[in-house]
Amino acid sequence: MAEDDKKLEMAEKLNEARRRIVTEITKIIVGQEKVIEEILLTFFSGGHALIVGVPGLAKTLLVSTLSKILDLSFSRIQFTPDLMPSDIIGYEILQENISTKERRLEFIWGPVFANIVFADEINRTPPKTQSALLEAMQERKVTISGKTRDLPLPFLVLATQNPIEQEGTYPLPEAQLDRFLAQINIDYPSYEEEKIIVAKTTGTDESKVNKVLSRDEIINFQKIVREVPLPSSSLNFAVNLARMTRPSEKNSFDFVKKWVLWGAGPRGAQSLVLAAKANALLNGRFAVSRDDISRVAFCVLRHRVILNFQAQAEGRSVDLVVEKIMEKVR
Repeated sequence: MAEDDKKLEMAEKLNEARRRIVTEITKIIVGQEKVIEEILLTFFSGGHALIVGVPGLAKTLLVSTLSKILDLSFSRIQFTPDLMPSDIIGYEILQENISTKERRLEFIWGPVFANIVFADEINRTPPKTQSALLEAMQERKVTISGKTRDLPLPFLVLATQNPIEQEGTYPLPEAQLDRFLAQINIDYPSYEEEKIIVAKTTGTDESKVNKVLSRDEIINFQKIVREVPLPSSSLNFAVNLARMTRPSEKNSFDFVKKWVLWGAGPRGAQSLVLAAKANALLNGRFAVSRDDISRVAFCVLRHRVILNFQAQAEGRSVDLVVEKIMEKVR
């Protein structure tokens, strides 16, 4: 019983930390509550997120503000067609000691060696460079000249894509998209929110944020997320959701066979469970419910379900397909 009390206390502590983090972020960022919530559950799940939205919606400001609140190192990489893998992970150069004339290789650390890496417009760089970052996301380490270097923990990659402008881009293949735990869609602010944004950003007031969690506390919370119990009913719901997105599945729904070209793999079900555990813990509960899985289903599955030409021609969206699947599976 004492162990259960301790776990519930940790859930309540993270719930309180979440409220404080959101309070600090809203000093700088107006609105976007859902986006903030989904970034936090991705972060505490130990995953990475792809943020999709048009330019000018304060994506960089949101991520850099989060790094200040959590007292973590932050780096921003602007992805361009001429970006090389070494520009991300670093490289070795030959240095000579002026006094001794001794030569040695010195490693120049790349921007990927930060706790929070903001990969801006990741689809603007060729696949070779994209894969350098995605390998670091998966392995939490990079290998250069035969030597492996660990990335700092916690490690979070938030990559962005512009959903409108596709000229001169290299879309991420489905296998690479699957490395992201969530796809977070960010939309325009409301009329009232936009008035507040314009007033705040064209004046002289500068809001400052306070630090909420330490690095060690964050790592500890990420470990505790995996300890959250998963009832069999919630496990069945998560696995069924992922499997029912596949048109090749034996009991697949007719609308899935009609509209879906490719569905979520096992990593999709894993991500559903991890994100649901983080969602439960962030809301002060130490157990996963089916509602937790429903809450995270859209951001976890929307980049793993590929619609066919017919669905696109009919104006169907991935979120619509996921919603219909949830209704059926429930």
